[in-house]
Amino acid sequence: MRLRAVLAVARFHGLELDIHDFVADPAEATPSPASLVAWLDGQGAVARAMRISWRDLVKMSNSPPIVLLLRDGGAAVMVNTQPAQNVVWLRDPLKDDTAPAVPVDQLRLQRLWGGEIVLIKRRRDESEADAPIGLAWLARMVLRERRSLRDIGIASLTLSVLQIFPPLIVMQVIDRVVSYRSMSTLVSISGLLVIISFYEVLLGYGRRELSMVLTTRIDARISLHVFARLLALPLDYFERQQAGNVLGRIMAIYKVRDFLTGRLMSTVLDLFTLVVLLPFLFVLSPALAWMTLAAASLIGLIVVVAMKPVSRMTVAQLGAERARAAVLYESVAGIRTLKTLALEPIRRQFWDQATATVIGWKLRVGRMANWPQTLATPLELFINRGIILVGAYMALKSPSAAGVGALVAFMMLGGRVAAPLVGMARLLDEVNEVMASLSEAASVLNQPTETRALTTGLRPRIEGALSFEHVTFTYPGAAGPALNDITFAVPPGTMLGLVGRSGSGKSTITRLLQGVSRAYGGSLRLDGVDLREINLTHLRRSLGVVLQDNFLFRGTIRENITAGRPGLTLEDVVRAARLAGAEDFIERMPGGYETFIEEGSTNISGGQRQRLAIARAIITDPRLMILDEATSALDPESEALVNANLERIGQGRTMVIVSHRLSSLVNCDKICVMDQGRVADIAPHGVLLQRCAIYRALWMQQNRHMQDQP
Repeated sequence: MRLRAVLAVARFHGLELDIHDFVADPAEATPSPASLVAWLDGQGAVARAMRISWRDLVKMSNSPPIVLLLRDGGAAVMVNTQPAQNVVWLRDPLKDDTAPAVPVDQLRLQRLWGGEIVLIKRRRDESEADAPIGLAWLARMVLRERRSLRDIGIASLTLSVLQIFPPLIVMQVIDRVVSYRSMSTLVSISGLLVIISFYEVLLGYGRRELSMVLTTRIDARISLHVFARLLALPLDYFERQQAGNVLGRIMAIYKVRDFLTGRLMSTVLDLFTLVVLLPFLFVLSPALAWMTLAAASLIGLIVVVAMKPVSRMTVAQLGAERARAAVLYESVAGIRTLKTLALEPIRRQFWDQATATVIGWKLRVGRMANWPQTLATPLELFINRGIILVGAYMALKSPSAAGVGALVAFMMLGGRVAAPLVGMARLLDEVNEVMASLSEAASVLNQPTETRALTTGLRPRIEGALSFEHVTFTYPGAAGPALNDITFAVPPGTMLGLVGRSGSGKSTITRLLQGVSRAYGGSLRLDGVDLREINLTHLRRSLGVVLQDNFLFRGTIRENITAGRPGLTLEDVVRAARLAGAEDFIERMPGGYETFIEEGSTNISGGQRQRLAIARAIITDPRLMILDEATSALDPESEALVNANLERIGQGRTMVIVSHRLSSLVNCDKICVMDQGRVADIAPHGVLLQRCAIYRALWMQQNRHMQDQP
């Protein structure tokens, strides 16, 4: 009921959501407010769950519909309020939108309602999920934790103030206690120092706890956004890129994360110390304070000058590391081929060359970075050691100069002030690598995504009628079109075969039907609706797709078959396996449907993997199925079993079957013959044998052995 209420309110804002897109948490009996908000945020809405009182609820008379979450796991939709009568008007989400609302008073509602509501509106502006990855994006993400930042700032400022007192107390001890041998003053100062130390320890613990929570939240948010953005990239992008290269670029974002939550955070916190303590240095000794500030500024200048050449080399180093990671990923992914062909020496040579390149760039970067560090070291030594010598010289030469106590206090404060200044200078050195890493990650994550297509668009009821009208499509960078003026139509429930020589455009048609590529010309309609206007998630959930090489996830057979619908029952799984011809071999396995499939499906055969993929496709009962060389990996017996079940599988649904084996398409209602991106002919098998020379030639090639028999 909660989902129905959310759908009703989203529909009010023009968002047509599909209840099947919601993936329930197995640990939740009913959807929690947090899971509802997370799902709505991913569907193009802005949602917020909160708890309010009746007094505040009844005042929301001019607001859009609001979801009220009831204690029993149900929900109601509040459409209006009447503060004067102290009632709210509720509508049952299970009824039609035109159903009348009923008035409910405070006493009746609070028996069922504990104060939880969900506010929903349509997203109008660019959110973090859609904004380009960059410094501004990261800054917005950090600033979302304003409350934690405020608390950390207050704690840091208080600690900085407390740090002023110990050096001043030491100064008093030297100038007054030791000089005048005053025991009572020592006792008083000791008590004060203990109290200050206690509060310093307490505040230090609190600040570290707050910082840990803050960095953990930022870390989690970055990880969630990066993975969501990666999944939103279109399939054709991954097909054009090397997988290891993409992963290497993505992992670079975690260097930025470590910088944000580590060095940058600590340096910013140290700035509070700098702001508070620096004025006291000028009070104690203006001359020494200016020397400290000048030396730290020179360190910063050295680092700034060295930034540009180091940055160029850092980019090259990251590129070399990415290339080496790609070699590693490719070797692991293709380990079966590597072992069977005894390619270990060749792959080892590739790895050695990539490693040598990385080491070479690391040496260059290290040597270049060594120069500014060498030049800055004398200045650091002057701040830490030289200042006291200068101060002692000034005390000897001038009676009005700072005394021994003041000099010691200055050294204690000066060390704490110099550390943030030197840290800021060193921070600039890390900015090179961070900016390069951010650029690497942005080159992947800022690619155009499918987010809008996945979260917006129509969600019509799919019946399976297909209509191609002058469809033309060209792959990026290709010399000619893959599809050229394709025109044909099939009614729902049709079993359509696609045949033709390699490169004729068969698989391209299936890609367009799946919404993988939408940059085509002409009109492609599904049940009379332009395919580009249909919500991409709804479209793909309404399809059943079986490819030539299917991927099974690490998990049980049952989990793999129900991957698209985790809530389906074992009876649904068994029925799908039976249709796919997989029931017999599953029942012979030790664990049956709970048999665990290893990574890469190494413990099952290729034919078994293919039949599990077919079962996974048909368990959702799609109205449109696409089989792209789905039986190519099957042995003759398994292929005959699946082909015999195709008619049962195809009952009441449209099927698009791509196959090089024409014998598996004989029973299709229509067979579309493709040739060089065009439709050569479309008709049943018998008609094509009579009038289509291309189809007849393909049939003769595959059945020559039949004709050679006496």
